[in-house]
Amino acid sequence: MNQKKPSWDIGRFVKTLAYFDIIPFIGCLQRLLSGNDNKNRFIGKSMGIVLVAGATGGVGKRVVQKLVDLGYQVRCLVRNCDRAKSILPQNVELIEGDITKPETLTPELMANVQAVICCTSVKVQPVEGDSPDRAKYNQGIKFYQPEIVGDTPENVEYLGVKNLVQAAAKYLNKSTDKLIFDFANPSTDLKEIWGAVDDVVMGGVSESEIKFVDNMAVFTGNVSTQNSGGFASVRTKNIAQPFNLSNYEGIELRVKGDGQRYKFLARTESKWDGVGYSYSFDTVNNSWIDVRIPFNQLVPVFRAKTLDTNELINAQNICSLQLMLSKFEYDGELNPNFTPGHFALQVESIKAYGGETLPQFVLISSAGVTRPNRPGINLAEEPPAVRMNEQLGGILTWKLCGEDSLRESKIPYTIIRPCALTEETGVQELIFEQGDNIRGKVSRDAIALLCIEALSQPQASNVTFEVKAIESTNPSNNWQQLFASLQPD
Repeated sequence: MNQKKPSWDIGRFVKTLAYFDIIPFIGCLQRLLSGNDNKNRFIGKSMGIVLVAGATGGVGKRVVQKLVDLGYQVRCLVRNCDRAKSILPQNVELIEGDITKPETLTPELMANVQAVICCTSVKVQPVEGDSPDRAKYNQGIKFYQPEIVGDTPENVEYLGVKNLVQAAAKYLNKSTDKLIFDFANPSTDLKEIWGAVDDVVMGGVSESEIKFVDNMAVFTGNVSTQNSGGFASVRTKNIAQPFNLSNYEGIELRVKGDGQRYKFLARTESKWDGVGYSYSFDTVNNSWIDVRIPFNQLVPVFRAKTLDTNELINAQNICSLQLMLSKFEYDGELNPNFTPGHFALQVESIKAYGGETLPQFVLISSAGVTRPNRPGINLAEEPPAVRMNEQLGGILTWKLCGEDSLRESKIPYTIIRPCALTEETGVQELIFEQGDNIRGKVSRDAIALLCIEALSQPQASNVTFEVKAIESTNPSNNWQQLFASLQPD
C-alpha cells in the first residue's frame, strides 16, 4: 500500500522567509505586533562583556554610551547604582564596587569580561568649589586653582588601578582567539538572531530549531528525505556590521554531536540565496570535540554545488553563519555519515582562532606623568598638573605607578595619556606621540572613542602614548595608521 505523500507546509515556508526578512513587510508587521521593532540589533559584539570602571565620570560615561551605540555588552563598576542609573543608559549592567576595596572586585564583576576600560581618577575641583555638574572643572579651558577632594591619588591612581588589574588578570582570556558566539552565556540578542532554514524552502518536510539550554545551544530536529528533501539548518540573520576576521586563520567550533557529518557555512553577502563558503566535519557520538575550519579550506558553493573558482572567502566581511545537516555532500554526492530522522548537535561556542593579540585592558592615564622632577624641565612651560604635582598629592607620580602595575601584569594593554581634557564635541583630528613631551588639549569625546578603537587594533597592544587634538578643517582619523606609528613598550 502506498503511503500518502506529506503535504508542503506553506505556512512554515512563509514564516521562515518573514523571520529572515525575505518578505520585509511581513517581518516588520510581526515585530510591530510583538512589540519588538528592534531589527537585528545584534552587531557582532556579543562575544563577551566590556567592563568600564569609572563609568559615571566625564570620560567614562561617554565610553559607556559609545559602547552601547556600537552594540557591545557593557558592565559598569560604580560606587552608587542609584546615581549611576540617572547618568548611564538603561541597557547596561551595573555592579556596585570600588577599585580601592579589592574585596568588592568579585568573580561576579569579572564573569565573561573580554576587556576592561579603566576611566577612574581622583576627584579634582577648584579650591573655591564647583557647580553640581562640575562645569568649571570639566571645561578644561580656564585655569582654576585645583584641589583633591575625597580619596588620595595613591589609593585611586595606584593602589586602586593595581587592584583592578590583579582582579582582571585572573579572568581575562589572553589567547589570540576571538569569541564570536558564546552559547554558554547567551544574550537576548544572540537568541533572537538564529533561526531555522530547512528544506521546507525547497518543498521538503524536515524540521529543526535551535534551543538554548544547559549553557549551550542545541541544533536539533528531524530530517526527512520525503518530498525530495533531506536537509535542516540553522542560520543567523544578516549581521548589521559584518564580522571582520581578516586577522585570523579560521573558525573553531566546540561541539558534541551524534556521529553524523555536518556542514558549517559562512556568507559574505547579504543575499538570501547567494554564495556560501562550506566546510564538512564529522562528529564523534556523545563526545565534545574542537573543529578547526581554516578559511583557506572553505569551499564556495551555491545550493550544494561547488563553484569553479579559486577565490578565497573574504574574511573581512562575514555577514552570516550557518550549521547544516544534509543527505548531500557536494555536487550530488551523498553524505557518507548521514541518517534520516532525529539529530542533535550541541554547540558551546563559535570563535575565530589564530589571530593577533588585541588589547584587553585600556587605561586612561595622563600626559606629563614622567615629568615631575625630570632634569631640565621648565615648570613655567608645563601644564598645571606637572607644576602642582606635589600639592596635588603626587597625582602624576601615582598615575605612573598605576601604569607600571598594568605593564607588569602581562595583560595585553593600551595606556592612553591625554593632554588637558575639554568638553568640546564632534570629531577631532588626533596626534599620537611617545616620550611624554607634548602639550595641548583633547576632548573627552575623542578619548572615549579612542579607548574603544584600541580594543580592535592589534598594533595598539602593549603601547603607551600621549594624545592631543589639532585644528583641522576636515577632521578624520586613520586609526590603523595612527597605531602603526607607535613603538611597543
